[in-house]
Amino acid sequence: MNDFSRTYGSAPSMDMSVDAGLRSFMLGVYNKMGLGLVVSAALAFVTTSVPAVMELLYNADEYRGADGDVVTVYTRTPLGTIIGFLPLVAIFGSMFMMKNPSKSGANLLYWFVVVTIGAGLGVWGLNYTGQSVAQVFMITAASFAGLSLWGYTTKRDLSGFGSFLIMGVIGLIIAMVVNMFLQSSVMMLAISVLGVGIFAGLTAYDTQRLKVTYHELGGDEAAKSVATSFGALSLYINFINMFQFLMMLLGSRE
Repeated sequence: MNDFSRTYGSAPSMDMSVDAGLRSFMLGVYNKMGLGLVVSAALAFVTTSVPAVMELLYNADEYRGADGDVVTVYTRTPLGTIIGFLPLVAIFGSMFMMKNPSKSGANLLYWFVVVTIGAGLGVWGLNYTGQSVAQVFMITAASFAGLSLWGYTTKRDLSGFGSFLIMGVIGLIIAMVVNMFLQSSVMMLAISVLGVGIFAGLTAYDTQRLKVTYHELGGDEAAKSVATSFGALSLYINFINMFQFLMMLLGSRE
C-alpha cells in the first residue's frame, strides 16, 4: 500500500494519447467507486428491511419528547458497533500488512470496506426521513462532482493542503471518540462542520493525487489496477463521510 501513499511528484507533459490513458484510468476509478456506492445502498436497504438482520444490528429505544410524543431512536447493537469499526481497522491494518499490494489484495480490501460500511449505513434510514436522506445524498453527489472536477483540472499543487487535511482527519477521529463519552451536542455540531470541510478538501486532493499516481506508474498495468482500487477507496470514503456529516447538519429526523 506504500506504493500508493498520499505523495506527489511532478507530472510529466502529456500528449493526446496519454490524456486518453488518464481519462480511461480515472473512469475506471469512478466506475468502481460508483458501483461501491450502489452496493452500500443495497446493503443499507437490506439492514432496514429484513427484521432478522435489523434486530442483529440495531436497537430501538423509545423516548418521550418535550411535546409528549414518543420518539424512537435507533442505535447500534454490539455487533453493529463492531461492524462500524471494521472498515477503520481494515484500512489501518492494510498499511502494515500490504507493503506490496497485489491486484486481488487491493480489490478485496476495497470490497470489504464497501460491504462493512454499507451494512452500517442503515442507521441513517431508520433515524431520518427518506426524503431528507435522498436530498442530502443529492447534495453530496453534486458537491463531490464539483470538488473532484476542480481537483482534476486545477494547476495548483494541493500536496501541502492534503497533508494538513490528513492531520485534520486524525484530530476529527480523536474528537469523535471523546464525544462518545461527553455526548455534547455543541461539540457534535462543530465536528460535523469540520468533517464536511475536511472531506470536501480531501476529495479535490485525492483526485489530483490520482492524476500524479497515474503518471508515476507509467505503463505498469498491474500497478494501475492496484491504484484503481485504492483510488476508488479514497474517493468512496470521502463521499460516505461527507454524506454522514451533512446528514448530521441537514437531515430531518423521523
